[in-house]
Amino acid sequence: MKVFVTGVAGFIGYHTSKALLDRGDEVVGIDSMNEYYDVTLKEARLKELEKEKGFTFIKGDIADRSCIEALFRKHKDIAGLINLAAQAGVRYSLIDPYAYVHANLTGFVTLLESAKALTELKHFVYASSSSVYGANKKKPSSVGDRIEKPISLYAATKASNELIARTYSHLFQIPTTGLRFFTVYGPWGRPDMAAFIFAKNILAGKKIDVYNQGKMRRNFTYIDDIVQGVLGALDKPAKAPSAGEPPFALYNIGNNRSEELTDFIHTLEEYIGCKAKINLMPLQPGDVKETIADIESTQKDLGFEPKTNMREGLKYFIDWYKEYYV
Repeated sequence: MKVFVTGVAGFIGYHTSKALLDRGDEVVGIDSMNEYYDVTLKEARLKELEKEKGFTFIKGDIADRSCIEALFRKHKDIAGLINLAAQAGVRYSLIDPYAYVHANLTGFVTLLESAKALTELKHFVYASSSSVYGANKKKPSSVGDRIEKPISLYAATKASNELIARTYSHLFQIPTTGLRFFTVYGPWGRPDMAAFIFAKNILAGKKIDVYNQGKMRRNFTYIDDIVQGVLGALDKPAKAPSAGEPPFALYNIGNNRSEELTDFIHTLEEYIGCKAKINLMPLQPGDVKETIADIESTQKDLGFEPKTNMREGLKYFIDWYKEYYV
C-alpha cells in the first residue's frame, strides 16, 4: 500500500520507511530538514532511502496547511499515515517552547484535518511518548494510567496529541493509534540522545553529564523493536471497543525491563574500549528517574515482542557509530 511518513529523514522515520520499502510498500515521505541537530545526518539517511524503489521525498513542514493539502490532493490513494515528525527533546522545550507548539500541535492538527480528504485512508498512526506518564509513581507504566500531570512541555504536547486524535476519531471515524515510545536507541540515532552523546564524548576523551547523580533507570528500546511495533500497529487499524466509542487505540512500545543508566554507560565503555569521564549532575527539570513499559496489551493485540537486549543493541550502535564517524 501507499504509506505517508512524516519526519522521514529522522531516526525512527528513516528506519520505519526502510522497513516499509523492504516489504514492498510505497512510501511518500516528508521532512522539514530543520537544524535541531546535524542536517548532514538527516541527508545521509535520506540518501539511503532514495536508493530504494517506491520512495518519494517532499521537503516540507507538516504545519504548512497549503503544502499538506496539495500533497494529499496529489496522493489521494494514501492508505496509511505514520506521523513521526515532531519537535523532540524534553530539555530543549525549556529553551524554545514555540517550536513544540508549531510542530507537535499545529502540525498534528493540520495532518488530521487534511487527512479527511484521503479517500483510501485506513489508519492514522502517530508517535506519542513515555514522557506523558510524567512523574507517576506507579511502575510499570500502563496505557490506562492517568496522564494529566506532565512535567515538561514536550510531554504536554504529546498528551494533547492523544486527546486530539481521539476527538478526530470520534467526529470523523478516522482510525487512530498512538504509540508511546520508550527511550529509543540504535544505528542512525539522534545526536541529542544519551547513547550518541556518551559515545561521542567517551571517544573524544571528554566528560559526560550523568543526571540525578547517576541514579536513573530507563526502558531502553532498540530501534528494530520500535519499528516492529509501528508496522504492527499500522497493519491493525484501531477499532471502536464498543458501540458509541471511537476507533482509537494507544499502546506502549518499549522493552519490558528497566536498566540502570550506569550499566548502560559501562556497556558503552566495554564496546568503545575506554573509560568514561563522568560529571555527576542533579536531576534536570522535566526529567523522570525511571521509565518502564507495561506492554501486555501491545503483545496481545499487535503480537509485539522486543527481541534485542541492551548489550546487543549497544554493540550494533557502536559498530555503526565507528563506521560512520571514526
